[in-house]
Amino acid sequence: MVRARDLGIVIGKGQPGPANAITDVAGVRVGHATIIRGNGPLVVGQGPVRTGVTMIMPHDGDVFTDSVYAGSHRLNGNGEMTGLEWIREAGVLSGPIGITNTHSIGIVHDGMIRAGVRAHPKGGSFWSLTVAAETWDGLLNDTDGFHVTMDHVDEALAAAHDGAVEEGNFGGGTGMVCHEFKGGIGTASRVVPAAFGGWTVGVLVQANYGRRDLLRVDGVPVGEAIPVTEVPSPYRPEDDDGPADRPVAGSGSIIVIVATDAPLLPHQCERLAQRAGLGIARMGGTGANSSGDIFLCFATGNRGLPGISFAADPRLAVDVRAVNDHVISALFEGVIEATEEAILNALVAAETMTGRDGITAHAIPHDRLIETMTKFGRGPR
Repeated sequence: MVRARDLGIVIGKGQPGPANAITDVAGVRVGHATIIRGNGPLVVGQGPVRTGVTMIMPHDGDVFTDSVYAGSHRLNGNGEMTGLEWIREAGVLSGPIGITNTHSIGIVHDGMIRAGVRAHPKGGSFWSLTVAAETWDGLLNDTDGFHVTMDHVDEALAAAHDGAVEEGNFGGGTGMVCHEFKGGIGTASRVVPAAFGGWTVGVLVQANYGRRDLLRVDGVPVGEAIPVTEVPSPYRPEDDDGPADRPVAGSGSIIVIVATDAPLLPHQCERLAQRAGLGIARMGGTGANSSGDIFLCFATGNRGLPGISFAADPRLAVDVRAVNDHVISALFEGVIEATEEAILNALVAAETMTGRDGITAHAIPHDRLIETMTKFGRGPR
């Protein structure tokens, strides 16, 4: 798997963690279940299938009963992420996070709840409002065929690990397209300077948005330099008056998950989540009307919070810590840079994929990317 830094392309001035991934936040793990089968014309219910599910475990404890503070942000709301009402109300995340295709969000939600029920005594006070998010993979995938099952959720949960994360055509990102190139899963991290706390912030994206001509990499107009006349787009041209069963360029969405070990309160998590939009903007994203750009940040710096079960917690008050807002801008910068690099990693790691009806999403050509970056003085370093 090739990443941006393998090509010598460095985003920003911040210092990545050891894996340059969301898993650099201690305890965070990521797992995928990837489903690829069939070729040729679309037969709904049979394929071709190019989809999957990605699971993020927020810490190494019981994620269903050991809550962490969280907050969310919506850049454009043409999408879905479940569980946000309780996060907005109580400011806590209680469970794993699943990302999949649009029409499988329900089964992934149910699969996570089934996993939680199996892990806890039946008939007790356990309940869960899990977070499941989606982007649409219908360009390449038989998305109306409902090929993701609860067993795939179990597979992704069992596969969750720390360290390097599989990127591009894996899990929920299997059938995704970004800036009219093949997209999918990407991740990156930043460690803020010791003077500002030394905390780690990690980002994972499912990138499925954007027009080619708007794509920027470290400020370089890469999309203009590699137009659709050179590397074809899987989308229908905007001036195509044919049947609208194949969307135009720029359709699609992006999900961003931000993790940090900093001791943040829920409103501070919201502030970090909001900054993901600036990283997307740097890459040329606009929050288009057709796009579901939804972000979630969770923080593991406060543990031992009251559980969400009906069993009474005997404590009348809980002591928590909070980052001084005087230094929180360092975390903002980390989120912005990590989001930008995570999207780029999704593009660089993804491989060309042909899906339903012979539609092909081409990988961004690494040689042309390096050539363009070098031309603008931002080449390998």
